[in-house]
Amino acid sequence: MTELLILGGGYGGFKVLYDALENGIPDDVHITMINRNPYHAMKTEYYAIAAGTTSDRSVRVDFPVHEKISYIFDEVTRIDAEEDRVFLAGREEPLAFDQLVIALGCEDNYHGIEGAEVFTESVQTMSSARHAGYKINDLKAYGNVTIVGAGLSGIEVAAETRESRPDLNIRLLDRGNTVLKAFDEKIQKHVADWFRENEVNVIHEAKVEYVEKDGVCNNGICYMNDVTVWTAGVLPHHLARELPFKKDREEKLITNDFYQIPEKTNIYVVGDCVSSELSPSGQLAGEQGERIAEVLKYVWRGQQPKKPSSIKLKGTLGSLGKSDGFGNMMNQPLTGKIPRIAKSGVLWLHKRH
Repeated sequence: MTELLILGGGYGGFKVLYDALENGIPDDVHITMINRNPYHAMKTEYYAIAAGTTSDRSVRVDFPVHEKISYIFDEVTRIDAEEDRVFLAGREEPLAFDQLVIALGCEDNYHGIEGAEVFTESVQTMSSARHAGYKINDLKAYGNVTIVGAGLSGIEVAAETRESRPDLNIRLLDRGNTVLKAFDEKIQKHVADWFRENEVNVIHEAKVEYVEKDGVCNNGICYMNDVTVWTAGVLPHHLARELPFKKDREEKLITNDFYQIPEKTNIYVVGDCVSSELSPSGQLAGEQGERIAEVLKYVWRGQQPKKPSSIKLKGTLGSLGKSDGFGNMMNQPLTGKIPRIAKSGVLWLHKRH
């Protein structure tokens, strides 16, 4: 019996599992999904959990039930790539594998800034997003919230928090000279105007020096603060970074065309842990997962897999509360209600796939 372990039930790991099921799991193959939560969670919506505008049940999807699939809901503590074993927090004995998919996602990158890891809230896991939501929504009127990092996550956390709590003082620290620097100027202007109209204080050219329990110090100025949310970059999961294989400058594992580690072709990597020319996203992880499932289909038959097709993303969508948004769709910049409706539609389809 060939044992496939999938580490992580996010967009990439979930897609490998789902498409393997769709393709047909051979009689001599068994799949075990290992995930910290007993459900697939849509991480792209964690900002709404943090802001308190969405219940976590609305961003959860049940895993498929099948006789060829088992689930272990636990924390992975170590990957022994040499002996083909995985260690879990809740088990003394490791799990052996014949094939492995590393889909562990990412972690906050604190850039060595003093106090950042200790005194900030995160939106990288469901648990941390829930905790951030409790802290923000438990604030008394006129409390101070600072979001560090003005990428897509920071923008959405700031906007959704403003919509959830119009009484709060919200500050967004942006390292660049304009929000969403990688996006079209039309989108940059729309988002900047939205923040101005909704009294979100955006501070550009930010350089956070350290974080304290009650404040953030930026460019020599210390702001009194009740809650600080960290969205200033990510790193691949530490277990992926610890593996003794070649990595790129972002510490992501470098694979061959089949998403396999060249030195260990029974190990596949997907999502935030794998090197890619494209920016990380749930959409990218899902596309990669689809291709890994296709490769496995041929491998399980004892055939040489076809080289996976190149990935062409459909675009990027972001929200500014529940009725406004922005995005690149078909290489066209869009702002307002249309991209916001489109994002809701994408989420609806994903939940009911």
